[in-house]
Formats: sequence, structure tokens, C-alpha cells
Amino acid sequence: MQITDMPEPASTALVTALIHLGETRVREFKRVSGKMVGKALESICGFANADGGVLVLGVADLKDHQGQSRLFGIEENPEAIDELMRKLTTEFRPPLDKLNIQRLTCVLHNGSGKGQSGHLLLIEVPRSASVHSINGGGTYTRMDAGNRQLTAAEVTELSYRRGIRSAASEPVPVALDRLLTDAWQRFVSSRGLKSGSFSDQLTRIGLAVDVQGTIQPTRAAVLLLADEPGSLLAAHDTRADIRLMVYDGKAVIPGATPNLRKAPKTIRGPLVDQIDQAVNLVLDELAEGLTLSSSGFKTKHVYPDRVVKEAIVNAVVHRDYRLNRDIFIRIFDDRIEVESPGVFPGGITPANIAKAGSKARNPLIASNLREFPLAPNIDAGEGVKMMFAEMAQAKLYPPQYRQNTDVAVESVTVTLLNLLRPSAWDEVSDWIDRHGFIANADVVRIAKVDTLKASKALSAWREQGLLIPLPGRAKRNMAYTKPTEGREEPSLLSSLEDNKTNDAK
Repeated sequence: MQITDMPEPASTALVTALIHLGETRVREFKRVSGKMVGKALESICGFANADGGVLVLGVADLKDHQGQSRLFGIEENPEAIDELMRKLTTEFRPPLDKLNIQRLTCVLHNGSGKGQSGHLLLIEVPRSASVHSINGGGTYTRMDAGNRQLTAAEVTELSYRRGIRSAASEPVPVALDRLLTDAWQRFVSSRGLKSGSFSDQLTRIGLAVDVQGTIQPTRAAVLLLADEPGSLLAAHDTRADIRLMVYDGKAVIPGATPNLRKAPKTIRGPLVDQIDQAVNLVLDELAEGLTLSSSGFKTKHVYPDRVVKEAIVNAVVHRDYRLNRDIFIRIFDDRIEVESPGVFPGGITPANIAKAGSKARNPLIASNLREFPLAPNIDAGEGVKMMFAEMAQAKLYPPQYRQNTDVAVESVTVTLLNLLRPSAWDEVSDWIDRHGFIANADVVRIAKVDTLKASKALSAWREQGLLIPLPGRAKRNMAYTKPTEGREEPSLLSSLEDNKTNDAK
């Protein structure tokens, strides 16, 4: 691992911020002692398996020392630092290869009131796309201000959530003859499979496996080929259908009489047909236009067809097929929402998906789906980037992604707003990416409008879910940022300085 020296004045500014901070889910401090190495490895493992974080070595805990007296430096035990650097390259399985390690210059305090020059070591750990373990030491995740070793079951669960393991690749006890369908005939004619029995053909292409002498189809085979995969998999606590809901208004109104414009539709069948039917049904709904309940006027949805199709394809191909929940497509007066069970796989987040694109959670589904005649996906990983580009070309807001984790069944929702994007939004968005937040006065300068219009614009963006208010701000001093999960990660220094302000409250 390579250590780089942080230049001044960034080093001084960072140390000044550090000495006032406590430990959190994404930040930990340690003095350098002989016992430090094992604990440091646990923290680094925990950060990688959670949401990333920063380990600062050479700084005492806030409850033991305050201010500059916390600065003991890595000089307290240089042998331990050397041992840690060696173990960073040998002790993790799989290896951690994206650590950013920087050395900061500071003035140490040795408890006698005299200071001397020394150094801190800052190890920045990104959220990993894999699940990491310490050789002979277990697998850890990060809690609010500490680490916890995961059980074997929790490691398996995390592997599914990260997309390292796919339920679609696992066998299910479904009779093979239930897959001798029209979908199979279409698939086999396009794929060119000619020799061998049906079970041999499925096994050769990875859609069936031998389970104690019995050939069983994988879940992917059932999803791709069965006439009603949702019905066959229901016995295994798995749902596999799509539900289309068309609402009257801009929100779901719960109650005995929901505000549905028409009866919900359930879309069943092999995945290739589900996608085709869902896309056609949605596009037909959009082509009709919707009469706004508040005004009586008819509005036309203007999303590019390719974007709507890609949102549905991604929901089907990348959903977590362990989960007992259907895909939901909701059409409102001002937007479409496509909700898919499961969280983002790998290192994908709402913040980076526009640049990173999608990652196949279920490669067995993705690779075989493209073998059908008129395949709905080309498995090129460029679909999400296309969505952002097409929405921008149509002068619409970019797709809005969010992870829903505080619910019974976790999911990802992509929202397509049926709203023309004002020219000021691009500058406002860029301002927030660079500065972290924006206030009314900033919008006045950027958009060249008066205070009232700036306030109305901020309120509209907040209503649309594009902005959220900063916590702890009085109304007269209100500022806004993008939803936490939809922002690019802030720089380390800005993150620490923001937390310094919060910790001081």
C-alpha cells in the first residue's frame, strides 16, 4: 500500500477539524499501540462491508482527551504502523485494493504541555462491491460507532444484497416439463440448441443443475421459460410478477377507496413476455394522456419511449429474486415510478449510477434473455447512461433513483418526472455538487430572479423530491441539498467539516 503526504494547507485544516470530532458509522480514531493492528483491520473490514469510512491513526478517543491533546501521532509506535501496512496487503479475502492512505503533518501533544512535530495516518476506505473477511479473523460490518462480527447467515445475506450471490442461479424443485413451453421453443430456435435431451440442453447452458442425482432447473430457468413463473415460485416465498397501478393525482391516498384511476393490472408470464406486455401497457397509458384531477385539463406524458422501456427492463433483470414482492409500476399525473425489490448490487449507489451504469445482479438471466428473438436487452451495461442522456435531450429532469431500506422488503425506485427541466436547474445542481447545499440567495444569483421566484423554485424542487432541507436550520436561514442517497460523496475535508458543525450542536 502506498502512503501519500497531504500538502499544506489542507493538512492543517483537516487536523484542526479532526480534533473536535467523535466516532460515527463512517469515522473512527485510534492511538497507535501494539494491540491497534487487529482492531484497525476490523474497522477497515467493517467500513468496506458497510458504507465506507475513514480510520484516523494517531488520535486518542474524544472521551479521553480533547482538542490538540488528542494528537499522539503514529510516532508513538512506528513498528505497529509497519505491521499494519504489511497486513493490509495480505490479510483481507478478497483483497482490498482501493484504499487511500495519506499522512498528515501535525503538532503533537505529549501531555506535558510541550508540542513537537509528528504525523497522523488517514486511511480512507470506500464502500466495496464485495464482501471482505480477515484471514482467520472473521467478517465485520460497521455499526454507529464500532464494529460487529457477522454470523455466517449474515455474511450470506450481505453477499446476496451486494449481488455477489444471485438467487436466480440457484436450483428450485420445479418439474422440468413445466418449462417445455412456447417460450422455450422460441428460445431454443434462436439459441440453436439441437442435440441432447431437454435436461441436457438446460444443464449445458447453466439453466439446470444436478441436485443429488436429480436435474433441477435454476430459478432463472423458471423465470425465463415457465408460463407463469410467479405461480410456480410462490411456494418458495418468491414473487415474480409486475403490478401496474394508475393513480388519480400526484400521490397515493390510502383508505377504503384508493385513488386508483382504473383497476390494477397484474402482468404474468416468462420474463421476455412480461417486459413486452408491461412496456406496451405503460406506453398505451401514456399515449392516452391523463386528465388532471385538479384542473380538468389533459396532460401528455413526454418521456422518451426508450427510457420507459429501459426502466422496466432494469427492474426485471436486476431485481432480487429471493424477495417475496412483485415489481410495481405506478403512473401518476406528473411522473412514473418503477419499484424493483432489492437494493443496488455491487458498488452502485443513487449517487454514482449515472456514471457507473448498472451492474447485473442476475447474469444468468441477463445473458439468456438476450438470446430470445427480439431480445429486450443487449446486456451492454449502457442502458442507465442512455436514460440520463435521453432525458437531458428531451429537456426533462434526470431519472431520480432512491433505495428504500426502512421498509419490510427493501427496494429500488426510479422516478421519471414529466416536467420540463428549467435551464437554472443544471446550474443549481452543479452548485450543490460543488458546495454541498444551496440557499435562496444563491438561486437569486444563479437564475437571475428575485427572492420570491427563487423561493418558489426551491419549494417546487422540494415538492418534486429533488431537494431536501438541511436539518437544524431556521426558516429565515434555510438551505437545501440533494437527497443524501442521491448525492455524490463529498470530499473528505468537507465531510469532516460538516460533521464538526453537527457534533458541536
